[in-house]
Amino acid sequence: MSDDSLSTGNGLVDLLVAPAFGPMRAIIWMAKKIQEQAEDEMLDEDRVKSDLLELQMRLEMDEITEEEYDEQEGILLERLNDIRELKEERAEQQ
Repeated sequence: MSDDSLSTGNGLVDLLVAPAFGPMRAIIWMAKKIQEQAEDEMLDEDRVKSDLLELQMRLEMDEITEEEYDEQEGILLERLNDIRELKEERAEQQ
């Protein structure tokens, strides 16, 4: 539902229904902001690259085994590939 669908274009009617629709508009706005933030975090290549570097450091410091490293590295590389594919798909759609 867009904000425009809640507006009648008539100032007096808008003023009268504002108490009823104001909280709804605030909730919709907040939900959109949360969704944007979640998408930004989900599509953050730098975060995944940082996780890869941290993983490498943990391996070098013998905090994890080679097997654990390989498993976690595979997951992170798959996530990085998924992010890049999704960004590419979105760019093609625009």
